[in-house]
Amino acid sequence: MFVPRSRHLLCLSLCLPLAPAMACGPTFPMRLLDDRPQTLAQLPEGSFKFEISRLGQPIVGLMPVANNGFSVDYSLPESYSVQERNWAEQQGLDQAQQTLVGQLRKLDDAREAEQQGAGLPPEIKLYTAGAVAFSAGDHELAAEYFRKVLALPAEQRALRSTWAAYSLGRALSFISEQANELDDQGRRDMRQSARQAFAQTRQLSIDAFSDPLSLGVASLGEEARILKNQNDWSQAIDLYAVQNQLGSEVGYSSLKQVVGELSGLPDAQLLEQLKQPSVARLLTASLISHQGWSFGERPESEVKLIKLLSQGTAGSFDNADRLAALNYQNGDFATTRQLLEHAGDGGLAWWLRAKMALRDGDKVAAAAAYAKASAAFPRDESWGFRGDYDGNYEDLKPGCRVEGESALLALDRGDYLQAFELLYRSGDIYWHDAATVAERVLTLDELKQFIDTQVPAPAPTPKQPDAYYESLPIAAQIRELLGRRLLREGRYEEGWGYFDSPERQAIAKAYGENRRRAESAWLPTRRAEAYYQAGKLARASGMEILGYEMGPDYHSLWGSYSLEIPPVQVGPFISADEVQRQQATTAEPDVRYHYRYVAGELGNRAADFLPHTSQAYAAVLCKAARWTRGSDAEIEYYRRYVENGPFVEWAGNFGMNCQEPDFGSANKRYLTQWLDGSRSALMQHKLAAAGGAGVLLAGAYLLWRRRRTA
Repeated sequence: MFVPRSRHLLCLSLCLPLAPAMACGPTFPMRLLDDRPQTLAQLPEGSFKFEISRLGQPIVGLMPVANNGFSVDYSLPESYSVQERNWAEQQGLDQAQQTLVGQLRKLDDAREAEQQGAGLPPEIKLYTAGAVAFSAGDHELAAEYFRKVLALPAEQRALRSTWAAYSLGRALSFISEQANELDDQGRRDMRQSARQAFAQTRQLSIDAFSDPLSLGVASLGEEARILKNQNDWSQAIDLYAVQNQLGSEVGYSSLKQVVGELSGLPDAQLLEQLKQPSVARLLTASLISHQGWSFGERPESEVKLIKLLSQGTAGSFDNADRLAALNYQNGDFATTRQLLEHAGDGGLAWWLRAKMALRDGDKVAAAAAYAKASAAFPRDESWGFRGDYDGNYEDLKPGCRVEGESALLALDRGDYLQAFELLYRSGDIYWHDAATVAERVLTLDELKQFIDTQVPAPAPTPKQPDAYYESLPIAAQIRELLGRRLLREGRYEEGWGYFDSPERQAIAKAYGENRRRAESAWLPTRRAEAYYQAGKLARASGMEILGYEMGPDYHSLWGSYSLEIPPVQVGPFISADEVQRQQATTAEPDVRYHYRYVAGELGNRAADFLPHTSQAYAAVLCKAARWTRGSDAEIEYYRRYVENGPFVEWAGNFGMNCQEPDFGSANKRYLTQWLDGSRSALMQHKLAAAGGAGVLLAGAYLLWRRRRTA
């Protein structure tokens, strides 16, 4: 069996970038909320892979390319394709036959191979001899052997029928190109015979003859190449498209190559070819997918191609929705409007109608068109990943995208809950947008009611021991977002139950209990200890139980990155009411890792309930400074200690080496301070009493002297 040259072209194509090259660094999900007018005005580029999947007619019964179980051995000098062929040739043979076939493959003489293989089954002997002839460049002899294989009774050629038909087609194709003795008619006849052999290959594969190398699918590309070389571009495109549909990467890369070859034709020839629907559809698929773009720039050659495509398809409304999309992307809105009148009721047509309505300022019509687009797009339709040059990416599912754009209109008219629901339905795709609406736009009770009625708690996600970051299902993520928001807003009893894992539930519950105890305990030291314990939890697990999903903490990015998102301001598609809602839910303080400052302030409040002379007073302020290192708060906590606290040996490295506070001793310190105060008061009372007695004695003495003198 022989490997088609197109496979080698495939290997080369896989070494080339299939998307714009981007600098190394983190990439983030695209946010529809960032630039709302741009989001609504832009029609994202399509997916060439998806668009060409719409071309061609499936062949009933022909199985797609599947994993045949072969594994390459990289220690061997042979290429992947040769190793795969050798592996496939061994299937169905015993050990002795496998060894003999391997030896025959190394010969240069087909007749000798036939003689030495006399002990093999006829189909194996004849096919192997033909393969030797083909490798030696004797295509006519090879074709003779392959025909002999196909002439055997069907029950005697179960293993090599598809191989022989495919290789016969390739041999005849080579003869048509290289045989000098053939005239034009002879070459046409030979090409036709080759096409018949490839069609036979597909039928044999459909009839369940052995085809471990998916030669039935490969034959489509070989026949398409013959047609393309005869300038029958339309039929060639149809065959390549079916090959692509059946999972062949060669079909995909071949269609990309055909686009390039068509684009290079003289204008007159291309205009003639554009009368063929398959040609026009393929070029449209390439153009709306921005296949030739580089760093966001349209190549000059595409400008001419779009003009020729418009001329070649003038008056035709075949593929009208795609042509409308191309004209919309190109800024020709008049032609877009004309084509949309004939574009039918598909998702893309209604998506474009929504955008055209927005251009006309009709938000009501746009909302209705978006709803129809959402209903028309299949939920599983995917255009694949796309990215921009700011490091943002989008898993473009058009059904989700049109709902996301519809959510922007819902925000604009104040229907915040619907906006959230539309974004939330996208799952991970527009999670950043959904999270922004959930924690910054909806009221806490609006969010809680939605989750309580629409988002039941999923089963806890098993913890992966080797996973650096935990990945939760979207339902668990939105429930935890609510739990963190409840804790931030002081609704401790309600919040802890929304966390996914028992571990986080326990931490959240303990945090809430400490916050409540800090406000209700009778003894001051008990209140101080509760504040301190809450601060420890806020510092150690603040991202998990208090962090904002988006700014300023970016729990959604595990706190590892932050996005430069400017404060929201009133503008197109942003109402004053939404701005007011977002301002009301701003983090306090509005700085990254804001929960660290919450922890520091809890430590500072603990100091309010401790004797200034106690070790615990110094320790809680030291911890508060440590939790807010590098901030103004750290300086304030240190200043408070210096002005009011006792001397401790570790104060020289304040905020770094902090002892745990001794609340028991602090409690005793309160008693000691009370006793010291009582003793001081008693001593003052005794002195006053002694002074009074002295005055009385002095008075009595003076009175006695007066009486004696008298």
